[in-house]
Amino acid sequence: MSQPAPGRARGSLRDEEAVARQLGRPPRGLRRVAHRCRCGLPDVVETAPRLPDGSPFPTLYYLTCPRAVAAVSRLESAGVMRDLERRLATEPALRQAYQSAHQDYLQRRDEAARAAGVAPLPAGTQSAGGMPARVKCLHALAAHELAVPGANPAGAEALARAGRWWEGGPCVPSGGAP
Repeated sequence: MSQPAPGRARGSLRDEEAVARQLGRPPRGLRRVAHRCRCGLPDVVETAPRLPDGSPFPTLYYLTCPRAVAAVSRLESAGVMRDLERRLATEPALRQAYQSAHQDYLQRRDEAARAAGVAPLPAGTQSAGGMPARVKCLHALAAHELAVPGANPAGAEALARAGRWWEGGPCVPSGGAP
């Protein structure tokens, strides 16, 4: 398949429609489905590092399944981010793995920019979820871990604690208009 124009989906129209139903709006900068739920629908998409108008969009992996989003939101409300940040300060192995996740994210985002034919984001642009020093958005960290299994220790922990959000079947109908 040829490379998409910046911000254009490289997946199927059906995937793009499913993501629009999940988000309640058309997806912005959709490049591809980065992970699928056990039901077969997208639950993580890869977004272009720049939106079609050229504005920076540093979130490479975006959690789209509303059930997964709700499960991770419950973790954020329960203070899991604060606990993980505390552990980053006291557990050198976790801190190093989280730093590696940050580097992985930056490298993949730059690769996505090159593949889309757009300039990478400027050096120093934040990666996702507060990496490498903070834990600010478990949704982004969980999306990174789903898209790249084993890459993000905070995302892996969030997913392990989120429960089995997929058990109820598809989060949105598989056909029809968004």
